[in-house]
Amino acid sequence: PVSQGQNATATPVVAPTPASLIGASAPEITGPTGWVNTEPLTLAGLRGNVVLVDFWTYTCVNCIRTLPYLKDWHEKYATEGLVIVGIHSPEFAFEKLIENVEDAVERYAIPYPVVQDNDLATWRAFQNLYWPAKYLVDAQGVVRYTHFGEGAYDETEAKIRELLTGAGRSVSSVAANPDAGPLPDPRASESVETGQTREIYAGYIRNFSSQVPYVGNTDYYSVPEPDFAFDYVDPGDHRNHFLYLHGLWSNGAESVSHSRETVDFEDYIALRFSGTSANVVVDFSRGAEPFPVVVTLDGGPVPEAQRGPDLSVDADGRTIFLVDAGRMYQIIESPGYGEHALVLTANSSQFAVYAFTFGSYNSGP
Repeated sequence: PVSQGQNATATPVVAPTPASLIGASAPEITGPTGWVNTEPLTLAGLRGNVVLVDFWTYTCVNCIRTLPYLKDWHEKYATEGLVIVGIHSPEFAFEKLIENVEDAVERYAIPYPVVQDNDLATWRAFQNLYWPAKYLVDAQGVVRYTHFGEGAYDETEAKIRELLTGAGRSVSSVAANPDAGPLPDPRASESVETGQTREIYAGYIRNFSSQVPYVGNTDYYSVPEPDFAFDYVDPGDHRNHFLYLHGLWSNGAESVSHSRETVDFEDYIALRFSGTSANVVVDFSRGAEPFPVVVTLDGGPVPEAQRGPDLSVDADGRTIFLVDAGRMYQIIESPGYGEHALVLTANSSQFAVYAFTFGSYNSGP
């Protein structure tokens, strides 16, 4: 599966690129494992409506960026016959927990039905490869439009209006949003060295399947066995697009985990990134004690103008975020594009990092 947008990953792992579904009957919701905001439903049962099937997962930054547009379409067109169905197809194991999905739906104030697709059965039925992915289905159940990734919001809304009109609904009194979506800073794509940092994965599945792995410590690739606690030494000389470990960490299938309790924040994950924003996906065991992660930017506390919404300042003047849920944390949100040194450290042995994502927009994650 591939996240589409500013953070596209390199290696699809499910199937070859599918033939277009446009003009074909929409596949049915298959093997659902849970429902949020709805009783069980089927696409066949929604005939007569225009249906927007949206594949997403709640830690995907590209998906998160599309949510305001989806919510706007729901608000404007639900009474005119548009039904948005979010197919939550998880990337990481902890995203399969219904409680985590429910928390995410509440956090992002998602008002439309969400289907848990833990086994990726509906994903496969659509031959889908991307987060996010949108399939517009007309009132007769035929796929009429697809869009993968961020952007083209004006085009998607125009197609929604066209299909609703074709279904006999009037949208003339509803104003269309002409916004196609924000544009990244042009420096994001100028060069590999200074361009926006790619999505960085910490687990060995992604590292060993990627042509260009993500962890910069060479020892990571020679540890004796999975989940082996290894005492890493930061090699220094950090390069864009890689993360670096220092201290005792275990490299798991999906994440790297801090492997001991410390007292002075001596173990850390460091990286050099380019962009305007930085986010990190961290797991949390329900019932455990929430714990702080200290974040430094360019060697010191994160300046107020560059703090993401999840950062705060503790009594000692450190910039921290409190891990109290398995989710994506927005830690850096700078007003301008730049290159920065980022370090995350926690004393807790519960600290497990799955991925970092980055952005180059004027605002947001």
